[in-house]
Amino acid sequence: MTHAVTKAVIPAAGMGTRFLPATKAMPKEMLPVVDKPAIQYVVEEAVAAGLVDILMITGRNKNALENHFDRNYELESTLEAKGDASRLREVMYSTELANVHYLRQGDALGLGHAILKSRQHVGREPFAVLLGDNIFADHEALLRKLVEVHEATGASVVALEEVPASEVHKYGVATIEALGADPDVVRISGLVEKPAPGTEPSRLAISGRYVLTPEIYDTLESTPPGAGGEIQLTDALQQHAESGRGGGVVGVVWRGRRYDTGDKLEYLKAIVEMAARRDDLGPEFRGWLKEYMAEL
Repeated sequence: MTHAVTKAVIPAAGMGTRFLPATKAMPKEMLPVVDKPAIQYVVEEAVAAGLVDILMITGRNKNALENHFDRNYELESTLEAKGDASRLREVMYSTELANVHYLRQGDALGLGHAILKSRQHVGREPFAVLLGDNIFADHEALLRKLVEVHEATGASVVALEEVPASEVHKYGVATIEALGADPDVVRISGLVEKPAPGTEPSRLAISGRYVLTPEIYDTLESTPPGAGGEIQLTDALQQHAESGRGGGVVGVVWRGRRYDTGDKLEYLKAIVEMAARRDDLGPEFRGWLKEYMAEL
């Protein structure tokens, strides 16, 4: 019997060393993308797909994440006294988005280890995983489709995107087979984490969004450290893809835009796109951007 997906796990324990010194005292997930921290876009994505029970896997110096999604009575009272209803709504919005829980990862032993820490909270239900440093444009469609495909197949489902050949070695990469009428929904018969250049089975890489069956926990417990000496979620999913355990693994090919906000250039691209799409900022910002580019 397939259960409805209601829970999401967001791994957010990374140190953000690529953004030092900005992340010396601030979690990388709290770096602003226009006027919201990057992590809020991820939580909003989960909520838009109907997932309102959210567990963040955090680490040291991540208290700002909890503070952001908590009440700030002093700030709320100040804004209310000033009659600043617009900003008060924005402040309150993040506190009312979802039921957000927090758990520290402890030892930094990889994504698979972070997921394993969520076992007691999730229980025997399927659940979504959203990497905390990835922002997807038009994200609602992708996560909803992952949930729908899981409900139709009972399998673990991962988002896939085609990446340049020069970038394949940075990802978990899939071997695929046709599954049905939708060419963007495929059966995954094999997965390899960070393949050596020239050995990759395809250019379809796992791109930071998953819906997993609870059997993944037992598999992760017995999965030895892999690439980088870490417990790799990809290695556990490879076992499911080969054996069919937990319904096997299905992929949904994503053809939209994804931004890795842990990368400086990708972070800047995310800011530009999010600003350009906004009704309040977009028209003036796009006009300025065109003028600026013409001057270069």
